[in-house]
Amino acid sequence: MFAMNENELNIFIDKIRNAKSIAIMGHKNPDGDSLCSVLALARLIEINFGYRPVCVYDGNISDTLENIPRRGYVKYYGRVDMTEPFDLAIVVDYGTVNHIGGPMPILDKAKFIVEIDHHKNDSKMGQLCLDDENASAAGEIIYNIMRAAGWEYDTDVASLLTVAIITDTGHFKFARNGTPMRIVGDLVDAGVRIRALLDSMNNRPRKSVLTDADVVSKTQFYYHGRLAVATVTKHDYRNLDGRGEMILNILSQIKGVEYIVLIKHQKENQIGLSIRGRMKPVNDIAAAFGGGGHEFAAGAVVRDDTPENVQAKIVELFRGR
Repeated sequence: MFAMNENELNIFIDKIRNAKSIAIMGHKNPDGDSLCSVLALARLIEINFGYRPVCVYDGNISDTLENIPRRGYVKYYGRVDMTEPFDLAIVVDYGTVNHIGGPMPILDKAKFIVEIDHHKNDSKMGQLCLDDENASAAGEIIYNIMRAAGWEYDTDVASLLTVAIITDTGHFKFARNGTPMRIVGDLVDAGVRIRALLDSMNNRPRKSVLTDADVVSKTQFYYHGRLAVATVTKHDYRNLDGRGEMILNILSQIKGVEYIVLIKHQKENQIGLSIRGRMKPVNDIAAAFGGGGHEFAAGAVVRDDTPENVQAKIVELFRGR
C-alpha cells in the first residue's frame, strides 16, 4: 500500500517543476531494481515535465542489464560534472550512505535531496523521504508515485519498472505481499512484452557463466548442509557478472540448504558479502559485519584481505541456528 501522503507528493512535484538541474542515482554496482528505477523515474520526469535528468552510477553494471530500455542514458560518475550543485538530487534504492560511492559529492552539494527507498535505514539523508519499507522494490514505490501523481508514461517506463520489481523480488520469490504481482500485471496490460524483456537479459559472457559454475562446484557446506558458503577469489572476481546472483540462485535450489553466503574478494582489503535466507532472516548476520538489507537478502562490505577469516566468522555466527 502506498504510504506517501498528498503533501509529500506535492512537495516532490514542486521540487521537480522548479529545478533547473536534476541528478538521479542509486547504490553502487546497481542491480536491476536500482538501475531500472533510476531510469524509469528519469523518463517519467522527461515525459511529464519536459526535462531530462542526469542519471549517474558507480561500480559495475551486469551484462544482463545491457539491453534494458534507455540503458545508454545512465553515466558513470567520472564522466559527470559534479563541481556545480544540482538543484535537485534524487537517490533511489540506496540502503545506506556507504552504498552510494562515487556520486556522493552530488548529494553533498545538492540544494535539495529526495530519497526513494524500501530499505530500513535509521540514518536517512533526504530532506524529503518517500520511503516505504513494506514495498518489495524501489520500482514499486516509483510506480505508486506515478499513479498517485497521475503521470503519463510509456512502454519504456513500464518495461523498466517490470524489470525492477521482478529482479528485486527474485521473480516474486521474495515478494512481501501480492502487490508486486498486481503491479506487473498492470504493466503487462499496458504493453510490456514480458517474455521478450526477460529473454533480453540472457546476455552474459561465457567467462562469467563458467566462473559461476566453478565457484558453485567449490562451495563448502556446514551444519548438516544447512549453510552453503561459496567464495569468489580476487582473481575470479573480474569475471563475476554483477553481484553473483546466479551463484546464489543455484545454491538455493539444493535440498536442505537454508542459508547461502557468497564471499567476494573484490580488491585489496575489501571483501563483499551477499547473504540469503530461504525461509529465515539473515539481515542480522549482515549487520554483524556493518551491513544490512532485506530480511531474507542482505549484504556487507568487510575491510579484510583474508576470505578465510571472514568465512570462519560467518560459520560461527550461524552456529545454533
